[in-house]
Amino acid sequence: MIKNISLETRLRVLIVIIGLLLFLPFNGLVHLFDWDEINFAESAREMLVSGNFSTVSINFIPFWEKPPLFIWMQVISMKCFGINEFAARFPDAICGVLTLLVLFEIGKGLKNYKFGLLWALAFGASILPFLYFKSGIIDPWFNLFIFLSLYFAFRHFSHRAFNPKGYKRVILSAAILGLAVLTKGPVAILLFGTTLLLFIVTERQLKNIKLTDIMLFTLVLILSGGAYHIYQILAGNWQLVYDFFKYQVRLMRTEDAGHGGSIFYHPLVLFLGVFPSSILALRGFFKKENLNNDFRKLMIILFLVVLVIFSLVQTKIVHYSSLCYFPLSYLAALSVYEIYFNGARLEKLSKVLLLIVGIIYALIPGALQLIATSISPDALRTFIKDDFAIACIDRTIHWGGYEFLVGVFLGLSLIISVFYWRSSKQVLGIFGSTVLFVFMLMILIVPKIEKYSQGPAIAYIESFKDKPVWVSTIGYYSYAPFFYANKMQRACVDCNEEEFFLHGAVACDVYFVTKVTALQSVVDQNPQLEVVEKKGGFALLKRIYKK
Repeated sequence: MIKNISLETRLRVLIVIIGLLLFLPFNGLVHLFDWDEINFAESAREMLVSGNFSTVSINFIPFWEKPPLFIWMQVISMKCFGINEFAARFPDAICGVLTLLVLFEIGKGLKNYKFGLLWALAFGASILPFLYFKSGIIDPWFNLFIFLSLYFAFRHFSHRAFNPKGYKRVILSAAILGLAVLTKGPVAILLFGTTLLLFIVTERQLKNIKLTDIMLFTLVLILSGGAYHIYQILAGNWQLVYDFFKYQVRLMRTEDAGHGGSIFYHPLVLFLGVFPSSILALRGFFKKENLNNDFRKLMIILFLVVLVIFSLVQTKIVHYSSLCYFPLSYLAALSVYEIYFNGARLEKLSKVLLLIVGIIYALIPGALQLIATSISPDALRTFIKDDFAIACIDRTIHWGGYEFLVGVFLGLSLIISVFYWRSSKQVLGIFGSTVLFVFMLMILIVPKIEKYSQGPAIAYIESFKDKPVWVSTIGYYSYAPFFYANKMQRACVDCNEEEFFLHGAVACDVYFVTKVTALQSVVDQNPQLEVVEKKGGFALLKRIYKK
């Protein structure tokens, strides 16, 4: 029976199985992280609570920063698995499996099924892409939609060179780009349009553009990507649409939520974060391949467009440049293909960089274990000037004492793979050791780090879940009190909730979570609050309800 199934079908099944084994397990092991993970999960939870699936909300008021497509995915997931961390992260795990399949199929079409497998390997076994498929953020789907839209546009121009008829790929490209807009917003059009325009100009493809192509593409894009906001306008929610587009412009022009940074922020993030593909891709940037060199040009243009745009944008967040994972992994796959099948060897520079960056990662588990178990907070103050960070570290969390072995495994594996193995062994050793390192890091290290960073705050908030009290943060903003206290409604409709909780005629006790570095200031300004407990970097305060 199995013999009758084609090799390519068996490889697809294998990719699905491996993807599920890598991206699904232990996704509920740690709490959702502020802000983004809790933000999106809370919007999905509020849709379920309110029964209003047409408008995204936070704290039961319209939330205009994000469109609804990813939130709808989380709603479906929560209906299947309950309102929890696993359900919030499930859509991205599925996106991971689909992404690997997409890369396999496209790679197979560009070269052969072997190249498709290596491209999927280069993407899924690099550090940040792997982590993102185990998260609950929007970007994995957003990036996949933009990449697919560009691919179908590329196929359209390739097809037009031989056949002037046909609009199927135009419709597919526009419809999928519309899904990207519904996922995160019109920045998808900017990234797609800039990349495609530069590709068309550099490849002298202007002659292949028809007015009917442009008109059809625009119509489909408006109908798919603009459907949500058209609905909001027809429903009379003009302000929500206006605020959404105003927010998109603000993100491009100013720092948001303190997320600023150097112009070199994203190059550094990509170089270190997309290890090892970022290093293996260096050869692919400068050496042309015999087949599909046009697609290689498209990938390089995409990489440069994303990198330049988000390096110039004032707001700097790690996942803003995550669309670069596609071209980086493609270029890495070109290099890896030559090593795996054609006897090429790693250049000395690549070997040195792989070892340097790999050793940096290998030292992380041991360094964290040492800091947590052997160095006093007073000694740490010499190196860490952040009082909040010191307070977070200053608590007792159980470490097994073996966590450093995760890094030892990575370091030894990379040394053996880079310097002693060749061909297929070398490729599988580099990527295999990386993906196992990240997988073990997620199981053994990340839960402990979460207990230091936001653990006490989440624990305070969770202790009030479904209880007849109000819980909020003060001195800093967090979405955790909404999601983890299972908030069912706003405390007041048309007032500032923090002011209401502090001074209003509340009908029950009110609890506040604050950072210990802000505690004295909060108490001085609000003498009606009393300190209940302090743990790590956070403190719990209470305003007693008096009849």
